Amino acid sequence: MVSDELGKQLHNQKTRGETLSTEEQVQLNAWYEEQDRVETLILQHHVPTESRSSLQTEIDRVLHQITGAAKHIQDIARQNEVLREEIQRFRRQLTQQATVQVA
Repeated sequence: MVSDELGKQLHNQKTRGETLSTEEQVQLNAWYEEQDRVETLILQHHVPTESRSSLQTEIDRVLHQITGAAKHIQDIARQNEVLREEIQRFRRQLTQQATVQVA
């Protein structure tokens, strides 16, 4: 069993983009599984079925919003790439014009 302190430390490292060793990743996965198990037990014993259903509905709604936001970000990234290419084209044209005028 992975201590809560170690699990939090490994989670923090992972979410900050640090590379974990194979053993650390196994420990982190075990800690995640334990957290999920505890959370499931708490929900099963302390949250009425109707509340669990409304929680799931809320989770689904938020996931839909996240998916929409991610798509929007991807669209903007594509538009930015098109604009970068256009700027590069304009810079090349300006450089060619400046070269022609100097010559």
